[in-house]
Amino acid sequence: MPIVDDALIGRIFREESGRSVATLIRIFGDIDLAEDAVQEAFALALRKWPVEGLPPNPGGWITTTARNRAIDHLRRESRGRELLGLVVEGTEETSEEEAGPVQDDRLRLIFTCCHPALSTEAQIALTLRLLGGLTTDEVARAFLVTEPTMAKRLVRAKHKIKAAHIPYRVPSEAELPDRLRPVLAVLYLTYNAGTGGPSGDGLRQEAIRLARSIVSLMPDEAEVAGLLALLLLTESRWPARFAADGSLVLLRDQDRTVWDRTMIQEGQAIVRACLRRNRAGPYQIQAAINAVHADAASIEATEWSQVLTLYDQLLAISPTPVVALNRAIAVGEVQGPRAALALLDDLDLADYHLFHAARADLLRRLGRPADAARAYARAADLAPSDAERAFLFGRLDEVGRRGSERSEALRS
Repeated sequence: MPIVDDALIGRIFREESGRSVATLIRIFGDIDLAEDAVQEAFALALRKWPVEGLPPNPGGWITTTARNRAIDHLRRESRGRELLGLVVEGTEETSEEEAGPVQDDRLRLIFTCCHPALSTEAQIALTLRLLGGLTTDEVARAFLVTEPTMAKRLVRAKHKIKAAHIPYRVPSEAELPDRLRPVLAVLYLTYNAGTGGPSGDGLRQEAIRLARSIVSLMPDEAEVAGLLALLLLTESRWPARFAADGSLVLLRDQDRTVWDRTMIQEGQAIVRACLRRNRAGPYQIQAAINAVHADAASIEATEWSQVLTLYDQLLAISPTPVVALNRAIAVGEVQGPRAALALLDDLDLADYHLFHAARADLLRRLGRPADAARAYARAADLAPSDAERAFLFGRLDEVGRRGSERSEALRS
């Protein structure tokens, strides 16, 4: 039996809260009520589970407990008692409008949060908060803003849903294409939010599961298939991403024999099918880049010229600083670190840890350990996870030693 401590309960919260919140929103039609009830249920779990042990179905326990808490809250209010009567009636049968093309509370929640009445940023942030179980601070870091700023945006988004009477349902088939872009962005960010360490397994698997659901819902949309391929190819490398002591292992140093070949084959098959459609989009191109990496037996055997060509295409249709950063890294492999550093120094990514990590690596390769050390220190300060911080501080120590050795050699 596992030791039921705060860390285990926190992992279960991350994996199950989205499902529970989505179910309660369907039942009660109130986002704040659902969110508060689920938080109360987990607070109760923190008190009871370490004493009584883990229930057979922790997710079901949370949902049931949260539902009972929500009902208790409604009974204490006159407005709530009125709503509770409607809830009891509504649970007898599901209306045709509410059912939509598929039966999945979490899929309905994504499309509710991604309604066009909300800004794209609000759509993504709200879904990460409600479905992904991210804290407000974690969502804020994903958008490179402060926690109070993000908290205000989330409150405004929830009020907008309530004021505009946005329905909790999957849109009709005619509406789906116009609602797709933010939904895919949400799934991609949800997956990325689970890459900080093993505790994010539930988030990553949930993103893949929902991507499969949307592929079945919209089989003719190449970008949906492209996102699924991208997630599968990225996830295939997960067994090699962390060492036994929990430290981060870069792509360059990973043991490729432990990559999941079944996932790679599925992802590459999807990429080939996308290429035959000849309707390239950002997720398809990113999937193709990952397919090239999956083909290579080592970092040296990677077809970097092909990777750079794909990044050229991606930058043309998605000219963001992060894409430019990744393209510059590919330039560093094809044309050398000096050419890549010149490209990086033109980017405005001062608050992004991977920008500083990339600069540090290029500076190290150019034999500038003092400059590399400063860049590694800045990257470590900004890193969002313990594993990334530990890795970057390790690199900082390494270039510090090299700098000392170089100074000693010059003096002697």
